Amino acid sequence: MGHKVHPYGFRLGVSRTWTAKWYADKDYTDLLKEDIGIRQLVATRLANASVSGVEIERGINHVTVTIHTAKPGIVIGKGGANVETMRQQIGNLTKRKVKLEVKEIRQPELDAYLVAANISQQLARRIAFKKAMKQAVQRTMKAGAKGVKIAVAGRLGGSEMARREWDKEGRIPLGTLRADISYAQVHALTTYGRIGVKVWVYRGEVQGEKPRREPVAAPVAAVGQGV
Repeated sequence: MGHKVHPYGFRLGVSRTWTAKWYADKDYTDLLKEDIGIRQLVATRLANASVSGVEIERGINHVTVTIHTAKPGIVIGKGGANVETMRQQIGNLTKRKVKLEVKEIRQPELDAYLVAANISQQLARRIAFKKAMKQAVQRTMKAGAKGVKIAVAGRLGGSEMARREWDKEGRIPLGTLRADISYAQVHALTTYGRIGVKVWVYRGEVQGEKPRREPVAAPVAAVGQGV
């Protein structure tokens, strides 16, 4: 029986970092609710802006929210109007000063969330799942990925019995900690029911710095004892 580990949680502190960077003792539950509210607000307001992820970093009196998107023009808006509106709405959720940053995803084909979201939209439009999977795999590999795997599960094609289908190309070394693997799970809401879409994209290895080893001191002979 296989033990499935989330690719991000498995790599925390090694080749990935946390999407929420803060620490709290007493106010932990309130700050966690704030984080969830901020993420839900961004997901609702920017549903058509290809937002892949949201990073939240907290200081003493400020909150820095970083939005990763493939369409920064939609997020920023004309003259930065949308960003200012979003900053005010996030400010209503928290008592701290809000700083909003927008980072562009230059290759959306290598981002697992955007690939999965694209497939889920096609499934909702009743496009054949095999065609959607094959096209997504080809686009991702053409963009320079070392490997990609896509799995869909549910009432595929409107069949009475749910099943799981998958397509794969290249290699996906899930057990290698230094492997840069983008992972996402998105639900497609079809008329027949919910279809789950999972995507793994292997983008190469992360070349981190090797930990420095302190030189081991030579043992000092005890003073005053005969040899």
